[in-house]
Amino acid sequence: MKIIKKGQTAWTNRHDTFTEDIRDLYELGNDDDAYALDSYNNATQGFMGLINEAITMQTPLRALGAGWSWTKIATVKDGIILDTKPLNTRFNITAASLRPDYTGDPKYLTFVQSGMSVQELDDFLFSKGQAMKTHGASNGQTMAGAVSTGVHGAAFDFGAMPEFVTGLHIITGPNRHVYLERASRPIVSDAFITRIQAEHILDDNLFNAALVSFGSFGIIHGLMIETEDLYLLDTYMQRMPYDDSDSGKKLKAIMETLDFSNAELPCGNERPYHFMVLLNPYDMAKGAYVTTMYKRPFVSIYNKPKENDAGIGPGDDAPAFIGLLTDNVPELVPTMVTKILGANLPLSDLDPQGNLIKQTGTIGEIFSNNTLRGKLLSAAVAMPVSEVNRVIALMLQANEDFGPFAGLFSFRFVKGSGAMLGFTKFEDTCVMELDAAYSPKVYDFYSKTWKILEDEGIPFAFHWGKITELSSDRIRRMYGQSVDNWLNLRKQLLDAQCLELFTNPIMLEWGLA
Repeated sequence: MKIIKKGQTAWTNRHDTFTEDIRDLYELGNDDDAYALDSYNNATQGFMGLINEAITMQTPLRALGAGWSWTKIATVKDGIILDTKPLNTRFNITAASLRPDYTGDPKYLTFVQSGMSVQELDDFLFSKGQAMKTHGASNGQTMAGAVSTGVHGAAFDFGAMPEFVTGLHIITGPNRHVYLERASRPIVSDAFITRIQAEHILDDNLFNAALVSFGSFGIIHGLMIETEDLYLLDTYMQRMPYDDSDSGKKLKAIMETLDFSNAELPCGNERPYHFMVLLNPYDMAKGAYVTTMYKRPFVSIYNKPKENDAGIGPGDDAPAFIGLLTDNVPELVPTMVTKILGANLPLSDLDPQGNLIKQTGTIGEIFSNNTLRGKLLSAAVAMPVSEVNRVIALMLQANEDFGPFAGLFSFRFVKGSGAMLGFTKFEDTCVMELDAAYSPKVYDFYSKTWKILEDEGIPFAFHWGKITELSSDRIRRMYGQSVDNWLNLRKQLLDAQCLELFTNPIMLEWGLA
């Protein structure tokens, strides 16, 4: 493995919301002159060597993906950060790598190195006629970063990105690396384990604990993921009433039940693949912005999705443009939010017959954004779908009381996660995203919002990679006994030295160390 010590003593995240003092940044890379498997195994040895070096130096260590998180979850103060982005090898899986009793088709399994970006994997799978089962709104994250922070999308009948992972190869110490699978669903053969020279552990609880562990169970080196045949998404964005009219009541009913049997949507009562509602608190009279996406078989000829004049595509979310806002003049916030929203969101046009015009693309083409416009903040909390309309009423009132909030309220719907600390933890989950201009006033609004939710007894959990206000007490209220289970399983996997090595200040602050 190539290791370039950059001599860098500060690191800033992708969204430019914080800078961390560090001891050094190491840029890692695969060996160019080795076979792919040999290069992968050399990288495993390189990781173990770096862990040994960090123990000797008594310096904490953290693996970094694309730096997409708003929190300091992937950093370590005065420690060494490992830039894993260039580690982007991927392997097709053959029958020889699978257990004889595995009943699936090996072509739908892909083993990817941790630094592979979501976009790179989209492109590779497209070349195979395949696609990921779900996706976040952006594609700039690394696979390990996206999975281990619980990136969720809005595939409410499937779940978040961790749900398509079936195996994790983790470097846990200077002399140990393991391949984790669920005992209830073992997939790989002894031959596969021999090829990557790992220790094989079959344990449902340990796998579910490590799945969303944000770098604290060691260094994730590889992930086995399940894919599916390439498909298209027919995508629509329209404005719909969110009020007490018949249409508004129908939208509210869908949002809190995910029952589409009486829907007034582009494809009638057909159940969408993706469902999202965005609210501009300063323009509620004109209704909500509703995005629906419907899964279709792939055909080679279709009109590919187009960006609008502002450069925003049909799968982009508010962070693609919300950074253009400012709240320096509070009186102008409502006008600015409405103006910027109207100029950027790609509402579907009508054809001559008055029908909404769809945009069609693969999941990688619809969710293709890895650029940002301006400095912004984004917080997200998951809640049961049954609470969503109650929460919207509270948010609109909070904006009256504590605003103006220089941003938008959006709601994505996703199936609950099997990960022990997966934040999309409710069987039917709604994720409320609060995207806004970078401002101390926005932080204050966030803080007051969390207190309102707690005072009203609404269960919720924070997105691990976005703005949070977490404490040990809050985490225990959110996850209960799962916190102790997670901590005990971490101790089971890591020895005392490595527990300390892979602990960063934010984990101490959260009571997760």
